[in-house]
Amino acid sequence: MITIVSGLPRSGTSLMMQMLAAGGLPVLTDQERKPDTDNPRGYLEWEPAKLLPKQPDLIAQAEGKVVKVISQLLMSLPDGHEYKVIFMERPMPEVLASQDEMLRRRGSTDFVSHDLMTNAFAGHLRKVNDWLSAKPGLSVLRIQYGDLMREPLESSRKVQRFLGLPLNVEDMVKQVDASLYRNRSASLSK
Repeated sequence: MITIVSGLPRSGTSLMMQMLAAGGLPVLTDQERKPDTDNPRGYLEWEPAKLLPKQPDLIAQAEGKVVKVISQLLMSLPDGHEYKVIFMERPMPEVLASQDEMLRRRGSTDFVSHDLMTNAFAGHLRKVNDWLSAKPGLSVLRIQYGDLMREPLESSRKVQRFLGLPLNVEDMVKQVDASLYRNRSASLSK
């Protein structure tokens, strides 16, 4: 089995990777992308994942492990493996606010309108969700970022049940730091 953590950028994929690592699941990462202000506990990415469209067989290296595969690359996963996908979901205004803040900190002045990004991401998510529904050998657990931040124990238990592994749920919960939930929708910050 290959465990995949996916979602849009800034949707909580790094947090879920940190939780699974703390819970005892081996992580496929190369530590190329270092922790920074936007992700002080690290990204836990694996650079070869970017090569999946041209070299899909690389995913075999993740057998028995968890690997982050951004939503744009999910449809490159080849047949022949059992996949369990934890798909992180976060309200679009929060995703965009977090992305804007990250770009600001990096000195970027090129911002795309939120309406344009919302439409692009919505279309992308429709395609990804259709693909996830039709892909043989693949099951999906959707985790809402806000729910994870408010109820980390319940979310960790859901993940453990979904994966069917003896994960250390208490250590998973310890990875959730509410102070890092910095870009909340006003309706969700209660």
